[in-house]
Amino acid sequence: MPEPARAAAPAAVVKEPPFIRIEGVTKRFGTFTAVSDVTLEIQKGEIFSLLGGSGCGKTTLLRILAGFEDPTEGRIFIDGQDMTDLPPYERPVNMMFQSYALFPHMTVEKNVAYGLKHEDMTAAQRQARVREMLALVQLTEFSHRKPHQISGGQRQRVALARALAKQPKVLLLDEPLAALDKKLREHTQFELMEIQEKTGTTFVVVTHDQEEAMTLSSRLAVMDKGRIMQIGTANDVYEYPNSRFVAGFIGSINVLSATVREVKGDLARVDVPDLGDTVDARAIPGLAPGQEITLAVRPEKIALSRTRPEAANAFAGTVQSLAYFGKDSLYRIALPSGRVLSVNSVNARRVDETERVADWEDAVFLSFDPATAILLKD
Repeated sequence: MPEPARAAAPAAVVKEPPFIRIEGVTKRFGTFTAVSDVTLEIQKGEIFSLLGGSGCGKTTLLRILAGFEDPTEGRIFIDGQDMTDLPPYERPVNMMFQSYALFPHMTVEKNVAYGLKHEDMTAAQRQARVREMLALVQLTEFSHRKPHQISGGQRQRVALARALAKQPKVLLLDEPLAALDKKLREHTQFELMEIQEKTGTTFVVVTHDQEEAMTLSSRLAVMDKGRIMQIGTANDVYEYPNSRFVAGFIGSINVLSATVREVKGDLARVDVPDLGDTVDARAIPGLAPGQEITLAVRPEKIALSRTRPEAANAFAGTVQSLAYFGKDSLYRIALPSGRVLSVNSVNARRVDETERVADWEDAVFLSFDPATAILLKD
């Protein structure tokens, strides 16, 4: 399916230089390479997330930005200045740690003020800055309480206020919401976005949580084994993954082996043995007949019906199992080949169990639009 035409950008528009530039950064610990030849540009005012599993190198890269680790190779630039050899205290950067690292014997107000004690400020200026930060994170009324007297979400905001009090050009956040429960984490994500918008500070966030990265970020980088696998907006990375790894890491997905039969313009037809048929999908560059490839389809992109639909890609199956989650239901559909696919069906209407799209052991049909089928060469 062809992409809709896009208007060309005006000739007078000039892209701003990157605010943070990481050039060919590698970090080795003995024979182990934690970060491998990373090159990355981050714009001023972005919330940029480094996303990946444990040991992928994201926290090491954050520590290199902060100055807590020296790169084995490569350079770090912030606002046009080379920061590579500068110690942490000379960089226009502050870091908010996963543990929050609040002083238990100090009040909220004194915790926020702590980072300002070496700043060139009068006592009145320091107090005004603290009041401004507490108002920003909506904790003014809790200023005289100690950390154990406030909630986990409030402690997170105290740590954020303390980190922002020094007005850094860049704020580094290491798993900032990991200690919060699911509902509070979801609420705090939007608070972080609002605070960042008010301050204009560039945020670089490290997280292993896909939903958190996709909600918070203007752009994100997916990392694996010290390398950046893909950079883009949440929509880019989710809808157009560039590899089997990224497709499998971000969200849920069905992955099937396929072989290219033919390519006609923007459409490719591929043979999929597990489906026992051909599939039409949006073509990607470099395809050739006979080429082995991967077909991937997100569970929510697949429609489920009791009768065969008039669709390009429609296949018979049987409901092997299902799980009800309230807002949606997850179906596991067994194909005649024995392969099982996951299908998400949104529960848009209030229905009882007898009105479900399908039930256990029902014969059903799966279908999906060619534009939603993802072809991957890697």
